[in-house]
Amino acid sequence: MHPMICTIGPFTVYSYGLTLVAAFLIASALARQEAKRQRINPEIIFNLVFLAFISGIIGARLFYIVENLKYYLENPLEIIMLQLGGLSWFGGLFSAVICGIVYLKNKKLSVYKIFDLIAPFVALAQGIGRVGCYLNGCCFGKTALPIQIYSSLTLIFIFIILRFLQARPHKEGQIFFSYLLLYSLKRFFIEFWRLDNKIIFLDLTLFQIISILVFSFSLLELFLIKKSTESSIK
Repeated sequence: MHPMICTIGPFTVYSYGLTLVAAFLIASALARQEAKRQRINPEIIFNLVFLAFISGIIGARLFYIVENLKYYLENPLEIIMLQLGGLSWFGGLFSAVICGIVYLKNKKLSVYKIFDLIAPFVALAQGIGRVGCYLNGCCFGKTALPIQIYSSLTLIFIFIILRFLQARPHKEGQIFFSYLLLYSLKRFFIEFWRLDNKIIFLDLTLFQIISILVFSFSLLELFLIKKSTESSIK
């Protein structure tokens, strides 16, 4: 583990925070390029990604605190210590999606069209972020199993798949729901090798149960999109 990169005077550069910033900068830059290709205002995309990044961190932190409420009631000062890790992705996903919908509705833009644009880069940002988890020592797996790296590689593979789909003709919403489908599937199986989440029901963790729900919802939405496409062709 390398939770600290370096110390400059009174300031310490933490690997977890550094990778989060790197993930945001890389994802936002690539999303802006894709926006230009699709003739969408890249500034709107940057603002959306920034909003999703901030609201996502807040939502992810709140979810993690609630999940570990007893610990944080006993150690309240650690609530703001993000350098120690402690973000739950699904909490961040839900808060970022809600804020993103509000922002895009206010701009009178198609929610699914923009979500389709940024979805691959969200997966890439996650893949970069998982490297930070490895360096920080959080989200750990079983003994001698660097599950964070396996998760990172899987997310990069998801990014490649989504970019392939993005380059092909598709209906609005297909890329976004494909991302949710693939990510929830990945998370469900990764959880079997993680040791930092408790079993709560039917030998499953909370995140496996959420993954099942997200996977089912995404599969249904993709089916409805495909059905509507077939109906329009007829």
